[in-house]
Amino acid sequence: MIAFRHLHQPTGRYISKAGEPYLFFGGTAYLGLLDNPGYIDLYKKGIDTYGLNNGTSRSNNVQLGVYDEAEQRMASRFGFETAALLSSGYLAAQVAVRTLSAGKKVLYAPDAHPALWLEPVLMDERSFEDWRDSTIAYINASKETSFLIISNTLDNLTPRRYDFSPFVNLCDSSKHLFFILDDSHGIGIIHRDAISVDLGVMQKSPNIHLLIVASLAKGMGTDAGVVMGKNEIVQQVKANPIFRGASPPSPASVYALINGDSFYQSAFDRLHHNIFHLRGLLGRDSELCSISAFPVFTSRDVHLYRHLLHQRVVISSFPYPLSDSPLLNRIVVSALHEDDDLEYLAEVCLLKKTINI
Repeated sequence: MIAFRHLHQPTGRYISKAGEPYLFFGGTAYLGLLDNPGYIDLYKKGIDTYGLNNGTSRSNNVQLGVYDEAEQRMASRFGFETAALLSSGYLAAQVAVRTLSAGKKVLYAPDAHPALWLEPVLMDERSFEDWRDSTIAYINASKETSFLIISNTLDNLTPRRYDFSPFVNLCDSSKHLFFILDDSHGIGIIHRDAISVDLGVMQKSPNIHLLIVASLAKGMGTDAGVVMGKNEIVQQVKANPIFRGASPPSPASVYALINGDSFYQSAFDRLHHNIFHLRGLLGRDSELCSISAFPVFTSRDVHLYRHLLHQRVVISSFPYPLSDSPLLNRIVVSALHEDDDLEYLAEVCLLKKTINI
């Protein structure tokens, strides 16, 4: 088996091994900004303006204006009162959980990302729906009045969507529900300039308080993390010593984030063209699992990775959900792919189906 490790190249449309090119349908750079020449030039302009990094914390008396500007832009762009930027999605998740967990009963949804853990969380093998319904029943029967509910916004591995609306409709309105939802794989990807989940009903409920956390290193092409929500709660996050003492993200990358809208818009259009095109090529009888408007197609066929590798296509392949589970194979479409790439991928996927028949 060829090992694609210790590479010294972008993981863009192609990756090379021993001088041989392979089409790459893996990773999480859904919008392809990591290998977009125009976006890279914008990043370089940010370096010229701000230098390689910022050697001060956010509590220092000397501050770069790009961070406040980016926080205002991110909040406005994604429909929240305010935002806090940190150097990674992991740090954003940790500071949010550590800030809000005090004095509350903490409840984790199945498959909540490890970045959200306060301590190791036992594997919950229930479906999201079973967990949600039993959690609502638990909250209604509990003498506790304040709960912190922690979850991803979607399952990017299977993939599947999560519906949080029953928490509004069925929970005792006297209970205060605080949500931390991780949208790392959905922000700006499923919907243009929006998070992946509709929180309209939840945002209107007086007893529900929401924080969205996300890594921007996935689709948004920025090595940073963000926390977004109402001003009162985000200011609590910003008062946390983790936020105040941590080094911020590279100002050059943040400069590209807030000035790269035209590249984002073009990449979003291309990504959704590619998703729609591949779904059409595979047809309704495809054995791959997918959801609309999301660029991930998964398969439990443990032989798929090897078959595609022989056709010079590399996808993501790893055991899931446990280290000794069967391989879960993920085909990830990006904005970098061209129609010919998708047509070739569909052809070799359908070829394997024919061989199996």
